[in-house]
Amino acid sequence: MGEGEKARLLTWSHELRAVHGRLREALRVTRAALAHGGDAAGPATRDLLLYCHGFCTALTGHHEGEDRELFPSIAQQHPHLRGGLRHLQQDHSMIAHLLAGLQAAVERSASPLELDRHLEGVAAIMESHFRYEERQLLAVLETLNLDADVHHVLGPL
Repeated sequence: MGEGEKARLLTWSHELRAVHGRLREALRVTRAALAHGGDAAGPATRDLLLYCHGFCTALTGHHEGEDRELFPSIAQQHPHLRGGLRHLQQDHSMIAHLLAGLQAAVERSASPLELDRHLEGVAAIMESHFRYEERQLLAVLETLNLDADVHHVLGPL
């Protein structure tokens, strides 16, 4: 394998780590906006609404890309990982449910305290999911043969 081909193959593991890092940062920024968005009983600020919407859209796009492109390619090339991939897809469903709850709270101008509870739940599951995914898939991603656009596979971040 030539040096250029090895670099291309290593891109998937690097890109997954990078996207997870950007999503973690987006969540941190969203939570910081919430912390500075008013008192615990007041409605969410416009900036916070934008942060929440952007974070939810980015995380959803990431998981949809994995389900649509990445996981089927991994399952085809590494059938022994299908059980773990099903577990990750179940996490995606759970996170989507939590994000729907967060978005509903944002749309009804819930208090920052309630929004923080939603974000805390998303943060806990998201971090657990990312760590499991990285433990299970990073080595596989270093050799994955998938010729696709990174943003289509891992989301727009």
